[in-house]
Amino acid sequence: MPSETLWEIAKAEVEKHGSGGEGDGLEIGEKSVFFIGSKNGGKTTIILRCLDRDEPPKPTLALEYTYGRRAKGHNTPKDIAHFWELGGGTSLLDLISIPITSDTLRTFSLVLVLDLSKPNDLWPTMENLLQATKSHVDKMITKLGKTNSKAASEMRQKMWSNLQKDHQDFDSEKRKVICKTLRFVAHYYGASLMFTSKSEALLLKIRGVINQLAFGIDKSKSICVDQNKPLFITAGLDSLSQIGSPPVPDNDIGKLHAHSPMDLWKKVYERVFPPKSINTLKDIKDPARDPQYAESEVDEMRIQKDQELEQYKRSSSKSWKQIELDS
Repeated sequence: MPSETLWEIAKAEVEKHGSGGEGDGLEIGEKSVFFIGSKNGGKTTIILRCLDRDEPPKPTLALEYTYGRRAKGHNTPKDIAHFWELGGGTSLLDLISIPITSDTLRTFSLVLVLDLSKPNDLWPTMENLLQATKSHVDKMITKLGKTNSKAASEMRQKMWSNLQKDHQDFDSEKRKVICKTLRFVAHYYGASLMFTSKSEALLLKIRGVINQLAFGIDKSKSICVDQNKPLFITAGLDSLSQIGSPPVPDNDIGKLHAHSPMDLWKKVYERVFPPKSINTLKDIKDPARDPQYAESEVDEMRIQKDQELEQYKRSSSKSWKQIELDS
């Protein structure tokens, strides 16, 4: 009886994988993690630590991408994690649509990084980023629902991932407002909440959570709800009864005229940390004019070209006026 040819062996192997056999465990997994948040909030630093890259973080220009690989075991293919980072705070919301597509939704996680050293900017930054992201995700789920209604339904039930905050010291009452508010927001979105800083121990804990999102590593069960310490609460371990009511006197709650629980927490937070005016919160829309991307030679040439353009516009305007007079 003739032995099998190489082609027949390869064909049998492919059929075994496709039928759900032992080869399923060798499939390469791909997940995406999207970092958004405060400008200069530390997003790049976290990504570099997760990828074991010992290099100084550079300013993020618009939207940046990198990836990492990790094997789950010996002699197994390496899973791939796609890391996206949105720069510019809230000034480049249109770019959110690039990494979030109907194809990536089911393996996608969102990490929101907020800078607690600027508490007055915290709520507007968080609200603008989450609203823009949620709006785009809703569109993608609707698009997905036209071809796969079951998958779309599952996605609506599992929308968000992790909220991560940069830890900062405040007096006890202000710290209480920040901690309770962020715990409520994280619980509302079914997210994890982590405070971090440049502390090596905290960065290692953050790295563990991000690796869980990126590579499916077991989730940490540790928890810290002590407001005098950096909070660390993974999704599902908190509750409204543990969080408690908004930190405001009972007789004042009725005066806030909130339309929803989220609106109530927002009003309570903004009583302690009033948002800055729109003008001061508005980020630079043109990255070319952002000081963090300054390059003297390029900027000097840009100024020269801008001046030449203005001169051309003025001369063109005079020429048109002269033509009108002559006619």
